[in-house]
Amino acid sequence: MFNKPLPQARLTQRVLAHLLRYPDAELRAHVAELRAALRDEAALPAERIDEIERLLDRLVLLPALQVESDYVELFDRGRSTSLHLFEHVHGDSRDRGPAMIDLIQTYEKAGLYIDNSELPDYLPVLLEFASTQPPQQARDFLGETAHIVRAIFSALLKRQSPYASVLAAVLELAGEKAEAVPVPDEPAMDESWAEPEVFGGCSTEGQAKPGQAQPIRIVKNPSSTAQGARA
Repeated sequence: MFNKPLPQARLTQRVLAHLLRYPDAELRAHVAELRAALRDEAALPAERIDEIERLLDRLVLLPALQVESDYVELFDRGRSTSLHLFEHVHGDSRDRGPAMIDLIQTYEKAGLYIDNSELPDYLPVLLEFASTQPPQQARDFLGETAHIVRAIFSALLKRQSPYASVLAAVLELAGEKAEAVPVPDEPAMDESWAEPEVFGGCSTEGQAKPGQAQPIRIVKNPSSTAQGARA
């Protein structure tokens, strides 16, 4: 028995990429085209398209300053909602650099080169890349990021943000269900950006204080993203 081929979702992937970018005047001027592309391609469930259209309505009906400030507060000032995926896995550790290089090489092997102003792990960039790939490869590629996208989706749901519908759509294009997972509370901005105490009693083994146990974090190997894309 043959598997049914996946439908094209290139336009939808590009629409989602645009919606996750800064909502400037140029983006808002093309809301009607974004809406038409979603409807014409019909790669998402009708209910999800309805949700995204409500977000599109907000972008054009609310004052521009409010739309833009809401975006900055949501994505630029919230760590749990950051659209830079490796930040959720590596933070500011040295491991992020090699993962970035690996992802850039994935793009370049497909003949695509990103602008120097963009970071390769920025979700809109990944969606733009996926839109250039055949349907199955695009789904597999996005599927490699699903555990991170689900965490962002859950954080957006917790904030009752209409942008949650966009992340839900990304999960569905990856062949995943848009199901929320527990999200820890974020520290206040002043606390999260506070300068640490000088040395603070840190030992060479990395404990927060001498004698404390060293926490261990287990994360998904980011190199699997590139392997999935090359498969």
